[in-house]
Amino acid sequence: MAILITTILFGLVGLALAVGGGQLLALDGSIYYLITGIAFIVTAVLLYLRRSTALTLYALIVLGSLGWAIWEVGFDWWQLGPRGGVIILLGIWLLTPWMRKPLGFQSPTGARYPVGAAPLAASVALAILIAVISMFTDPYDVEGELPEDAVAAAPTMGNPVPPGEWHQYGRTNYGQRYSPLDQINVENVDELEEVWRYQTGDVKLPEDVTETTYQVTPLKVGNSLFICTPHNWAIAIDATTGEEKWKYDPNAGLNPDRQHQTCRGVTYYADPQAQADAPCAERVYLPTSDARLIALDAASGEVCTSFADQGVLRLETGMPYNPAGYYYSTSPPVIAAGKIIIGGAVNDNYSTQSQSGVIRAFDVNSGELVWNWDSGNPEQTEPLPPGQTYTANSPNSWSIFSVDEELGLVYIPLGNQVPDQLGMGRSESVEKYSSSIVALDINTGADRWVFQTVHHDLWDMDVPAQPVLLDLTQDDGTVVPALVGPTKQGDIYVLNRQTGEPLLDVTAEPAPGGAIPEDFTAPTQPTSALTFKPEPLEEKDMWGISMFDQMVCRIRFHELNYEGRYTPPSINGTLVYPGNFGTFNWGSVAIDPERQVMFGMPTYLGFTVRLVPREEIPPKGADEKASEQGLNRNEGAPYGVYMGPFLGPLQIPCQAPPWGYVAGADLRTGEIAYKHRNGTVYDMTPLPLPFKVGVPGIGGPMITKGGVAFLGAAVDNYLRAYNLTTGEEIWRARLPAGGQATPMTYAVEDGRQFVVMVAGGHGSVGTKPGDYVIAYALPRD
Repeated sequence: MAILITTILFGLVGLALAVGGGQLLALDGSIYYLITGIAFIVTAVLLYLRRSTALTLYALIVLGSLGWAIWEVGFDWWQLGPRGGVIILLGIWLLTPWMRKPLGFQSPTGARYPVGAAPLAASVALAILIAVISMFTDPYDVEGELPEDAVAAAPTMGNPVPPGEWHQYGRTNYGQRYSPLDQINVENVDELEEVWRYQTGDVKLPEDVTETTYQVTPLKVGNSLFICTPHNWAIAIDATTGEEKWKYDPNAGLNPDRQHQTCRGVTYYADPQAQADAPCAERVYLPTSDARLIALDAASGEVCTSFADQGVLRLETGMPYNPAGYYYSTSPPVIAAGKIIIGGAVNDNYSTQSQSGVIRAFDVNSGELVWNWDSGNPEQTEPLPPGQTYTANSPNSWSIFSVDEELGLVYIPLGNQVPDQLGMGRSESVEKYSSSIVALDINTGADRWVFQTVHHDLWDMDVPAQPVLLDLTQDDGTVVPALVGPTKQGDIYVLNRQTGEPLLDVTAEPAPGGAIPEDFTAPTQPTSALTFKPEPLEEKDMWGISMFDQMVCRIRFHELNYEGRYTPPSINGTLVYPGNFGTFNWGSVAIDPERQVMFGMPTYLGFTVRLVPREEIPPKGADEKASEQGLNRNEGAPYGVYMGPFLGPLQIPCQAPPWGYVAGADLRTGEIAYKHRNGTVYDMTPLPLPFKVGVPGIGGPMITKGGVAFLGAAVDNYLRAYNLTTGEEIWRARLPAGGQATPMTYAVEDGRQFVVMVAGGHGSVGTKPGDYVIAYALPRD
């Protein structure tokens, strides 16, 4: 019976591999699967005939598969495992006595003796030995160290903030995510323990949109933390005890047309003209998902009615279209020179009749409009007269701004025009400003310079991250005002923030052609000398749990259009890598302004994009999400688009891990010092497996003067601490929900340094939702 069942199994395996292998070979793919499939079928026939040569043939299959796998991917266990797992398990099965006996010698008395299987046993043992060796080898790991010496003894960190506080999203308007506190350091960080836990009460609802996420970075002023929640509650918490001080619910409601339901932070302001104890002398500004900006008293949470219309500024004013849920602000505005400056998020790929991406500055006290910069009408920065509207569907800025008040500039990361994947008919201004970093004059709104990171963007490569500012010391000792701009495509641009000129070389690289007939592609695309762009994918990079789903991914890889980074969208289907999830996203990078180094979390996930002619788009309501997954309808455009991660039949990435790293780079030289796999599959699989594969994530890092970098973000639910110099993980804490926010740190009145992390999950990446704010500190004494 064992022989019969094994014969059938080998035959089925061989048939699957031969059919799939033939299809793969027809696509100019590897011949391995076809040859191996035929060998399995022959082995099945020999087993059926009870020939001992079946074991010898199978030994050749094992050795051939092992040699082929090492030739393709070297000693990478995560790549070798899927290629050889099934083959080795079947080889071990063939070595069992109940398989060897039926194939062995039968004496005249009828006794059956097991056949010898030395070649098969040796080949299986060799394969297992190679597997064990590969478990201790990581061909993708980059070992190195960042320089530890301070380059700048007293660097400018932005607007003045007390060392123990955190006043803006990135601590200061420079966005460095760097704290000068050093009580927690690389020697004692492993002693951190939870000191309080607060739950907001704002939990994900069944009727919420998919991308309901908790991405807030708390602010710390005095002894208060200020946060917002996914449904736009504003809350003040005692920084020492974690007790709630006040809570404000703006009643933003729910709307299924909102693409995102999140809040990345609030904005704090202390009025220098007001008496310290006067109502609203200190304010918190809350952006909402129904396009309002609300001013609150930082002490009480009461609405500051002197601002705008009874404390509420309505951001839909002046928009050419106003369907509810299509426009809102997910990121905190910035305040500089008495002005509050804000952009807004526009739903990706809903409709060409989208709101403007205008950037506006309002008087921080009265709410009166001071200037507006609309990339579709960039010369008219004075407030629009009654009856005039902003340019429809101009590139918007949904992320966080940074500010240099001495230079009088605010730095805006700009996105693309809807639809992201269709470039025909774009105006000259869209072609100039789309997917760029723009420096605007704080007082007038005039643009002083623009640096475009993608030409004629067809891939949703918005500039997603807050530009980070620092003063960079050159080799000759001169100090240059610098801007560091992380991008989705993996390039990190280091620019002179006064002029927009590159401080690290930027080269023009040839880009693939082949756009649809109505469109075109840019012949070249910029690449920075400091880049985390991935190597182009090849067939050998396809992955799966087993050789079968890996084979399917190989077939799919060859079926898609792919010529490397910037392969244009197509009706056939295009592989976009890195995908629109980005190498870097809104979490940006953290920078030590003294050592002039950066720490970040590059992520690598391929996406697929398939254009759908308008007449072929199914009726409204069928598989449409107008976001990173599913059908994006693009109403008003000639094509819709199906988008989603490049996944195999088991809904795991088709590309091999690692999918996520932590990395450190020297900003003065542009050299990447280290790059290590980050995160485990603990929360990605049915079983809690602690395998350090290197998983994707979204969120940002934070650095302290103690030489420690803190990061949640990965899709396993942990907050981690790393040695900034080496990138080594030196502490971690289990979170009760996904940690897709950016941690921060501060000091309390008794001198203790706290680290705070928000854990609430992320709808698009599927981490566990929650409503937690958790503080950690070293034990007392």
